[in-house]
Amino acid sequence: MSTLTTSFLPSLEKENSLFVYTTRRRRGHSKKSQSIVPVARLFGPSIFEASKLKVLFLGVDEKKHPAKLPRTYTLTHSDITCKLTLAVSQTINSSQLEGWYNRLQRDEVVAEWKKVKGKMSLHVHCHISGDHFLLDFVARLRYYIFCKELPVVLKAFVHGDGNLLKNYPELEEALVWVYFHSNIQEFNKVDCWGPLKEASSLSSTTTYSSSSELGETQMDNTSNCNLDLPQPCQGSCTCCFPSSRKI
Repeated sequence: MSTLTTSFLPSLEKENSLFVYTTRRRRGHSKKSQSIVPVARLFGPSIFEASKLKVLFLGVDEKKHPAKLPRTYTLTHSDITCKLTLAVSQTINSSQLEGWYNRLQRDEVVAEWKKVKGKMSLHVHCHISGDHFLLDFVARLRYYIFCKELPVVLKAFVHGDGNLLKNYPELEEALVWVYFHSNIQEFNKVDCWGPLKEASSLSSTTTYSSSSELGETQMDNTSNCNLDLPQPCQGSCTCCFPSSRKI
């Protein structure tokens, strides 16, 4: 999964980053005054590589159905190693999100399984903008990148937690709800991406000529899931789990 912001610091893995960094010497200045200019590599293919995924199981049991034991996913990407780290745990693995660089990038994706009125669904959360002005500045770009990379993210969930899905294959038919969090109303939304099996199989290898074309494709992918976001029961019940949000 590519990095998700126009980082103003050079990546140590420039060739594999979403952005190609070029240097531009300012007129009348020495080499020390050269600026780093990020050139977006947005519309190329995104391919899931299992060899680049590291999976951590923290306090969960693959034999336990997520309707009985809370199960969340925390997925992060390293620009240094170009690898993904997926933590499968009962709550968000906060240790993956520590450090100034992670707080600057905010390119993590977190998700949790929920049972709402007897039906299982996977709720995925992406941070588009807010926290600091750099994210606000590239909110539209981040939204398109998240949409483009989500099939890869879902494939990472499916591959990394494969034994759970083997034990409970019906979970592949669970609906995927994607929450885009933003302080800009246009990008602050919740979309249904359909069943997990289909959402994780959406083509992410297509090359797009523009961000608008990518956005139109994303709308086509989610337009056939015209459902309302499931709401849990207000009081105590046995048809909803967990009783409180883990994200």
